[in-house]
Amino acid sequence: MYLLIEVAGYIDAWPTIALVMLTAVVGVALLKRQGLATLTRGVQRMQQGQMPATEMAEGILLAVAGALLITPGFVTDFVGFTLLFPPSRFLIAKGLMSRVMMNGAVSADIHAAQFRAQGQKPNEDPTVLDGEFRRKD
Repeated sequence: MYLLIEVAGYIDAWPTIALVMLTAVVGVALLKRQGLATLTRGVQRMQQGQMPATEMAEGILLAVAGALLITPGFVTDFVGFTLLFPPSRFLIAKGLMSRVMMNGAVSADIHAAQFRAQGQKPNEDPTVLDGEFRRKD
């Protein structure tokens, strides 16, 4: 808000409002294009039998970018446009995924340590399948 008020002090209120509206409109148009491109890449990866993890993380970042771009302010617009820029979004998505992967591995190690503490032997295969069934008569 401070930056908005300062800019309005230099260029007047109406040009500031127009600038904020322009960044929102341009941002939403870019968001649509980037979102469709990310969705297309994700569908292609799924058709190849691969998990579209990067595309899912980028989709979340695009949603955050959209929220920031429609929020009035120059700082939020800057962060939103940074998330719309594919190279920076890819790097941020990779960083988030590495943290998620690391946390998943740590929780699997903790789970195995809990089994050992109880004197039980953990499963050789850490994959746990959970589901329901219905008996057909």
